[in-house]
Amino acid sequence: MEARDHELERDLAATLHARGELGPEYESALIESFLEKVEQRLDTTMDRRVRRHLAEQQVTAARDPRSARSPSAAGTASGFGERFGFGIVSLVLAVPLSAIGVANAGIEGLVVAWMGIVGVNAVHAARNGGLFRQRERPEAREASDWQDRGM
Repeated sequence: MEARDHELERDLAATLHARGELGPEYESALIESFLEKVEQRLDTTMDRRVRRHLAEQQVTAARDPRSARSPSAAGTASGFGERFGFGIVSLVLAVPLSAIGVANAGIEGLVVAWMGIVGVNAVHAARNGGLFRQRERPEAREASDWQDRGM
């Protein structure tokens, strides 16, 4: 990374030198040019980091397939966060939907609004594998691995 810092320092020095020679009327063009170089370097660095991170994930998944987690897997923090967030949003939206339903159609409108809310939540729960999906305990998994080997 130090080599890149030296390159940036050289580019900045060259930009400042060019500004001194060309004058302040070219200042914005010089600054834009320098910032484009910085942006290109940042993009290159980020691309390299993302590729390295993806490669590390692939190596980890190849070594132990059970450690690879899907984003919608039950029991993971992101799965819980998604379900919890969806539930909160549903409850927040339930208040105005209930008011609109009652104002427009009375008790029937309220029932229809809540049927829609429950329906949307049921579809979301079904998409994520259901409400009552059993989570596999580590000790149960180890026992089944032991039994699968026939020992």
